[in-house]
Amino acid sequence: MARETKALKRERGREACRRLDGIYHAAESALDYSNPFTLVICVLLSAQTTDAAVNRVTPELFRRWPTPADMAQANPQELGEVIRTIGFWRAKAGHCIATAQMIVADYGGEVPRTMEELTRLPGVGRKTANIVLNKAYGVVEGIAVDTHVFRIAKRLRLTSAQTPAAAEKDLLSLLPHELWRDVNEQWIHFGRETCSAQRPSCDACPLADICPSFGQPNRWFKGKK
Repeated sequence: MARETKALKRERGREACRRLDGIYHAAESALDYSNPFTLVICVLLSAQTTDAAVNRVTPELFRRWPTPADMAQANPQELGEVIRTIGFWRAKAGHCIATAQMIVADYGGEVPRTMEELTRLPGVGRKTANIVLNKAYGVVEGIAVDTHVFRIAKRLRLTSAQTPAAAEKDLLSLLPHELWRDVNEQWIHFGRETCSAQRPSCDACPLADICPSFGQPNRWFKGKK
């Protein structure tokens, strides 16, 4: 089988984004947050946990420790008790407190505005940093590749990468900058509703005719020529 060209992958990626934007144009984050600090903490807590589970613990969390200065002084055991219903709560409790302490000590209590600074915060990787930059500050430096984006990108064969970080590099090379901002939110909704991990609804999928994992993905493109 001939190796697929990057140009064809690029066209498939753009078409996927175009279609999903038509369906999920108004998609918003399912996480409940009110400012850059609460957004950082929410996304940090959401790793390997559902947004709904995070939303159940954050009202009490932010009632007790609403600012970086407040959370920086939190007792790890007390904070852990508040979030113990979510996955990896002990490690996340430590990351919340350490992140708040760094925001206070190094950034004057303000959540930083650059990728380099954000990824210095404990528990904050590129995915979290991309989301914070995008949603809190309107800065688009990359694509937040979570489990849904990673899965969909691999099924569309836009990447063969083994890690989200490597997959992000592939997506950035295929998609124009103006599409990066909406990929995470729109693909998350698509992954939850259609392209799920265990039982994807391929027969009802709006990308079925361009998806290599479903059948003959080039038939749409051939019809365009």
